[in-house]
Amino acid sequence: MTDRMLRTDRLNGEPPIFRGCTSSELVMLAALAAAFWVPMGVLIGALVGTAMMGVGFSGIAIIATVVVAGSLFQRIKRGRPDHFYQHRLILWAEDLGLRRSGFIRRGGTWDLGRRRWP
Repeated sequence: MTDRMLRTDRLNGEPPIFRGCTSSELVMLAALAAAFWVPMGVLIGALVGTAMMGVGFSGIAIIATVVVAGSLFQRIKRGRPDHFYQHRLILWAEDLGLRRSGFIRRGGTWDLGRRRWP
């Protein structure tokens, strides 16, 4: 029996790791969750009287947010091409006038702009 090594440099895209999310998506989810829950946890802990209890709460909330958001991403990405939701977010930002997408969004017929002279 021969052992074959997986050549990861030949992969077309980033492989899913957790609930259909890639590692870069998981890092993004965890960073956004931490940016929201750590200040909220410290604030809640300070209101209760123990700030460290709030930090513990924020750790649990970060994990729960990553699990729930991973499940939502899994549902959004099912049966769609790679980078589908990223393109939808870019198009949404263009609709709001926040940025230009770079995608052609013109409807109608296309013409080369040439005519044949008689």
